[in-house]
Amino acid sequence: MVRKKPNVEPIKNDLAVYPIGVAARLLDIHPRTLRIYEDEGLIKPTRIGNRRLYSANDLTWIGCLRRLIHDEGISIPGIKKLLRYATCYEIADCPKETRCTCDAVVDRAIPRSPHLAGDPEAEKKAKERDVAARRQVEEKEGAVDRRRRRHPKG
Repeated sequence: MVRKKPNVEPIKNDLAVYPIGVAARLLDIHPRTLRIYEDEGLIKPTRIGNRRLYSANDLTWIGCLRRLIHDEGISIPGIKKLLRYATCYEIADCPKETRCTCDAVVDRAIPRSPHLAGDPEAEKKAKERDVAARRQVEEKEGAVDRRRRRHPKG
């Protein structure tokens, strides 16, 4: 009898598989740093019992956090405040190519569209309108960039 090989697929980016020690080692930081980020509300690892598990998306976001803190000099309270008003890629000034393919996007921004305060459904719809409007602006900017490349000045 011939056994079939199981079809093994690559790990999904949002699947939490890295315990805190492994995540810390991959990021070259102390596990306490990850606990601090969690206490500050910047990351939310999956918890199974008392164990924290991190996904590849979590690790990508933590890498962005580290760059903002150490390279840009933004404090943790500053990042928390900025995340209320902009998405992570706006704060980190990621290139457009990265924005479209990054699975680790953090969007905690308060909806800018008018909505009833305290109504989660209205807030969700306002956020969807904001995301759609942001995409529309990005598409227009992309069209302008493409035209500039075709017809350079001078």
